[in-house]
Amino acid sequence: MKNFLLVLFFLLFSAKIFAQQFSQYNTGTLYDAFENPSQRAFIPDTSKKFASNFFIPSFNLNFFLSGDAQATLKTRAFLYNYNNSDLKIGQGDRFNRINENANVYILMLRMFSSLNGDEEMGFSWQLKSDGKGVLTDESIAAFNGPGSFKDGQLYSNIFNSRYYYQTYHQISFTYREKFNKQFSFGVKLSALLGVQYQKLNITGSEAEFNKITDSAVVALRGTYYSGFVPGHFVARDYLPSLRSPGASISIGTTYRTEDSFILQGNIKDLGFIHWSSRSDVYNFDNTTIIGGLATPNREDSIYNKLTPLIHNNGIRGSFTTPIDGVAELSVNKSFWIDDDHIFKYSPTAVISKELFYEGFVGALVNPFQYQKYVATLTTTYDDLKTFNLGLQLMMKTPNWEFYIGSDKLTHTVSLASEVFNKNAPNISANGGYTGANLFLGFTMKFGPIVEHPMNASTIPTGEKGFLGRLWGRLFKTDN
Repeated sequence: MKNFLLVLFFLLFSAKIFAQQFSQYNTGTLYDAFENPSQRAFIPDTSKKFASNFFIPSFNLNFFLSGDAQATLKTRAFLYNYNNSDLKIGQGDRFNRINENANVYILMLRMFSSLNGDEEMGFSWQLKSDGKGVLTDESIAAFNGPGSFKDGQLYSNIFNSRYYYQTYHQISFTYREKFNKQFSFGVKLSALLGVQYQKLNITGSEAEFNKITDSAVVALRGTYYSGFVPGHFVARDYLPSLRSPGASISIGTTYRTEDSFILQGNIKDLGFIHWSSRSDVYNFDNTTIIGGLATPNREDSIYNKLTPLIHNNGIRGSFTTPIDGVAELSVNKSFWIDDDHIFKYSPTAVISKELFYEGFVGALVNPFQYQKYVATLTTTYDDLKTFNLGLQLMMKTPNWEFYIGSDKLTHTVSLASEVFNKNAPNISANGGYTGANLFLGFTMKFGPIVEHPMNASTIPTGEKGFLGRLWGRLFKTDN
């Protein structure tokens, strides 16, 4: 069944709100090293030379929903009926925000290439998606039939909503080098392979409902972008393809002060995707009559009528879109809690800003370490004035690591309880918004031990890496 509302809801849920995996900052995990290019993943004299996740996906999934429609969407998804009691009809200015993103590392492979400069390089393959939506109360209420609307009244601009969604593969090469005791630099160069792109912006709308004929006259105008997908979208369309190429770059720097504060700055995923020349751009301005609004098949009726209305007055051709890049700045300081250096506390403060959108997040990451066990409490606050509490549990040795956690712990647990307890008497807004976040990862190191020159079984050549030699020439630090 072409259930448009449910498809939209789970499309956004299954894939990624603007959020980074803050709990991984300064952990030295393989995920941290690929996400923050100047971060190291190996420890000389302790770590083995190669690291990988062996095609065991490391992922971060994130979802956010705010507005009056929370109970409506959740009762429809979990209880198969609508609860429109919180929706405000006829105003057209009550908006519901839906954000999602996913970052799945299918493969990570990294090696320690030289002791001189602590050089590391690696390759990774990610599947990523991001989406944002702003939907009016009326846009969601209409899927429950005409009951929420007055008969014969002309409504204007009540369906003015917008959303975008894109999915792509990211295949990357990463290089990191430590120039001196204080400063290190890393870069991540990526080839992007677009999978799917949709963008809808309804700028004008009118509607009039007729309960006697069980129908509505609906007029919409706006724009709709659709990246090329050959035929109906199926699972194999997620495989990498050269139809829609792109590129991105991430740059990171780390500086250690004399009093052991670690300052880190990153520009992440600054890039674009050039969507296929077989893509379409529609500038629609049309009217249709939707019938059967009070029948059990009303969702199909709405979908089947709105699809050709939106796919109207199209122009075939390629277009280019940015990916959701961010700029980040962090400061870290480590403390030994006890005299025996068994318990360690390493707080990190992070600020993160989206480059092409309004998203802004501040985070305080609080990891407490006892031997190979690490528990991390993370608090975040964003531009939507939402506060989140996160928890990460990690076991980490120099040669393997496993972690699991959520940066929206309380809201994730609350949403999960509603999913698994569908007979709950009350599905609510959960304190202002509905959210969920889950991340998990596992990696191992293999090969020979990275040996320091004083302990090495082989004699290094003493040559610095390319970036280190360039740094020496620019700043005259070579002997």
